[in-house]
Amino acid sequence: MPRLRSLPIATVLIALAASAAAQQPPAPGKPYRAVPITQPAEIKDADLAVLRAKVAEAARNRDRAALAKLVAGKDFFWDRDGTDRAKGRPGLDVLSSALGLANKDGVGWDMLGGLADDPSAAPVQSRKGAVCGPAEPRFDTKAFATLLKDTQTDAAAWGYPYTAGADVRAAPQAGAPTIDKLGLNFVRVLPEGSVNPNYMRVLTPAGKVGFVTIDVLAPVGSDQLCYVKEGGAWKIGGYLGAGEP
Repeated sequence: MPRLRSLPIATVLIALAASAAAQQPPAPGKPYRAVPITQPAEIKDADLAVLRAKVAEAARNRDRAALAKLVAGKDFFWDRDGTDRAKGRPGLDVLSSALGLANKDGVGWDMLGGLADDPSAAPVQSRKGAVCGPAEPRFDTKAFATLLKDTQTDAAAWGYPYTAGADVRAAPQAGAPTIDKLGLNFVRVLPEGSVNPNYMRVLTPAGKVGFVTIDVLAPVGSDQLCYVKEGGAWKIGGYLGAGEP
């Protein structure tokens, strides 16, 4: 998640100039074909929901001791770039490394809380018995591949909305005019970003450039927290992805 940082005076002036420019109506972009997505269903397991609530609470409180009780005692995995980075280490240590829980800024704890709060999850072929979430949406992979080819982009340039109807605004602020609304389809995220850390700049299928709040879109191929049964109870059993930058 983007965070404010101290900036030199010259950089502040540049940022202020960019902020002023952002108040002007954004220039239109090139339209692209909308590739629909179907959001993953919420997994119906009361015991898993209880575990996730406890993980989210531990994340909010930055409580490492409480988190330790929720992590599997053996066979914890961290699948990153096609290899298991756990290498037999204790699960809590691996999870801490993956998320950067020791970092003072607390962003790793925020990531953990966000992963636990998402109600979706799905089995993964690479790990028997594990379910991981947030689950990926369903979509036509060939249509998405064609979209990447037509726009000369890769998957990292795209996100998808959690729900339909999110406002796309003319400027990165809540009171700015709404210029479009997001549907349940892939949305291109523009690299120019936003001067407001709570917003990201996007290009809609209609070719309109605008801004949405950062909690509206999920990235393609986002990290996943995985859960396994240990002694008949759900535990955090692994992590899929690069982790905290």
